[in-house]
Amino acid sequence: MSTLVIAEHDNSSLNGSTLNAVAAAQAMGADIDMLVAGANCGAVAEQAAAVPGIGKVLLADNAAYEHQLAENLGLLIAEVGANYDNIVAAATTSGKNTMPRVAALLNVAQISDILSVESADTFKRPVYAGNVIATVQTSDAKKVITVRTTAFDPAPAEGGSATIEAIDAVHDAGLSTFVGEEIAASDRPDLTAAPVVISGGRGMQNGENFKLLDGIADKLGAAIGASRAAVDAGFVPNDMQVGQTGKIVAPDLYIAVGISGAIQHLAGMKDSKVIVAINKDEDAPIFQVADYGLVADLFDALPELEAAL
Repeated sequence: MSTLVIAEHDNSSLNGSTLNAVAAAQAMGADIDMLVAGANCGAVAEQAAAVPGIGKVLLADNAAYEHQLAENLGLLIAEVGANYDNIVAAATTSGKNTMPRVAALLNVAQISDILSVESADTFKRPVYAGNVIATVQTSDAKKVITVRTTAFDPAPAEGGSATIEAIDAVHDAGLSTFVGEEIAASDRPDLTAAPVVISGGRGMQNGENFKLLDGIADKLGAAIGASRAAVDAGFVPNDMQVGQTGKIVAPDLYIAVGISGAIQHLAGMKDSKVIVAINKDEDAPIFQVADYGLVADLFDALPELEAAL
C-alpha cells in the first residue's frame, strides 16, 4: 500500500492541516510520500521533508501551480497519483475544490471528510450534518480521500529526513485565471487552529454588538467566530462562520454566545473539548451539547465575564 499526501501551503510555509492529513495516512499503515506543488516553494518542500513518516517529497515547482488553481492542480495530482493506492488531502477549502476533480479524472468515487480509518478500505465519515456517522467501504483499487482535520491529531512537524525529488510535469488547463485575492488581516489566532473560540449568533442583534466579544477574546487569546444566522444578517463577514457550510473547529474551549444551536452550527463545533453556552432561552438546543450553560441575557453576562477574567 502506498499513499500520496497533497501538501497545502502558501508557497512559503506548510499549512498545519497537512499534518492532520499525514496522521490519517499513517493510520492506513502505508508508505507515505508528499506532493508539494507551487511556485518558488522549495522552503515548503524542506518543511515537508522534515515530517516524520514521509519517505519522499515530490516537488512540482512551476508558475502554473503558484495559486493552487484546482483545474491545474487536479491534472497534476491525477498524473502523479496514478502510481499510488491512496491519494489523501485535508478537507479544507482547497482540498474540497481540487480532490473531486482528481477522483473524476481517475474514475473513482471520492471518500469525503473521513473521521477515522477502520481498515485499508473502510472509513467513517459524517452524514446528515454529523448526526449520523456512516461506515463506508470501497471496492475501488485507488482511493481518493479528504480528511476532517479536527478528527486527527496532527503528525509531528520535525524529526523526519525525507528525500526531495523534483518532477517536471506541468499542467495548465487554460480554464481559469488567477485575478486576485483579499486576505483579511487579524492579530487574533486563525479560527480553525485557535485553542479557544468565542462565537456570536443572531442574539448579538447587530454587528456593533460583536465588539462585546473583543475584550473576552483578548484576555483568552481566542479567535472570534459566528453562526450562519449572524453572517446572513450581515453582522460579520462570512470568513467568521462556524458550521456545516462554514469552518469546522474543535478548540479546547468553545464559547457560544446568543447561538440557539441549529444542527448546521453544531456540525462545525460539537467536537470541541469544552463547550460553554450563554443564551437567555433555557430551551435553546445549544444547551443539549454544552458542558456548561448560563441562562442569562448576554448583554449582562458578557461585561460580567470580561470583568471576572
